[in-house]
Amino acid sequence: MKIAVNTRLLLKNKIEGIGRFSEESLKRVIRAMPEHEFLFIFDREWDEDFIFSENITPIMVSPPTRHPFLMYAWFEWMIPPVMRKHKCDLFFSPDGHISLNSDLKQLPVIHDLNFEHYPKLLPKTVRNYYKFYFPKYANKATRIATVSQFSAKDIAHRYQVNRDKIDVVYNGVSSEFMPISEQEKEKTRNRLAKANPYFVYAGALQPRKNIDGLLKSFDLFKKSGQHPHKLVLVGEKRWWGSGASVAYEDMDYRDDVLFTGRLDGADLNRALSASTALVYVSLFEGFGIPILEAMAAETAVITSGITSMPEVAGEAALKVSPFDPQNIADAMEKLACDNQVRSALIEEGKKQREVFSWDRTAELLRDSINKTLDQA
Repeated sequence: MKIAVNTRLLLKNKIEGIGRFSEESLKRVIRAMPEHEFLFIFDREWDEDFIFSENITPIMVSPPTRHPFLMYAWFEWMIPPVMRKHKCDLFFSPDGHISLNSDLKQLPVIHDLNFEHYPKLLPKTVRNYYKFYFPKYANKATRIATVSQFSAKDIAHRYQVNRDKIDVVYNGVSSEFMPISEQEKEKTRNRLAKANPYFVYAGALQPRKNIDGLLKSFDLFKKSGQHPHKLVLVGEKRWWGSGASVAYEDMDYRDDVLFTGRLDGADLNRALSASTALVYVSLFEGFGIPILEAMAAETAVITSGITSMPEVAGEAALKVSPFDPQNIADAMEKLACDNQVRSALIEEGKKQREVFSWDRTAELLRDSINKTLDQA
């Protein structure tokens, strides 16, 4: 069989959430399926690091797709003739987009429906595009993969899709996330937090991640006692938003908020491992990979008790309401003052992280691909 794959998010040195899922799962799946040929379709020049195996043929199809109009052109006008020319049997799309103008079997990974629940947190053209096309994608797809039971139920309910058509393919965590030595922790605290203990957030600094709520919570935490802790925000200010800007300017302790910009790999691992805890109180997640990364780095976790986050965190996190800054501040207070609670969460995290791995992701995805190929 020949399987076409949307690889437009495999960008050297720019790998983020869905791109990470694409890279980690595809390199394992393709090596485990040598009997199939894979056509990797990029929207710009590709990097050879992403050609994982000899059974891959890479091609570039213009234009680069970041604006909705260009995405429409790419998926509906450019991709179908390419797949016909190469006589493909299946189109696999890790970012959820498929072609409505193709009669091939199609398997999208729809990670979540955040744009349905929080549409105003996205630019108008983007949210309108997603809200119009993703219901069509869900019903057109031969099968659907998604990354949590929460998202599977959400897709089935909102788009009136048979739940049996949806396969859960959990995310994993990279092997580069691990605990570091006490000496390395001290060096990291010196570098990131002026030698102070700190709470850390990792991810894009955008409204859905509840950055304004996190800033308000940290201010309340600092006011509650003589805490030396800093708040380290790791990530790019993508769609930072007026809410976060206002919350930051209103803080009494904004000088204790430190921005690192984006960190990858070993640098992110050190930032997580040296922290008092990850505070990941997003409003909505289809999964929440930083939760797993923190567990693998052996740090404690505070996360939201809604959407997919309890499913990922299990018993290895303090779960809070993302809508209640005092609730979040109280959780920070507990972990800053009670080492026994913090140690217990870390021990639970060691167990919970074993549930998720990229090898398991690849196994589940391979099953989903085979089901799709076998489906009439």
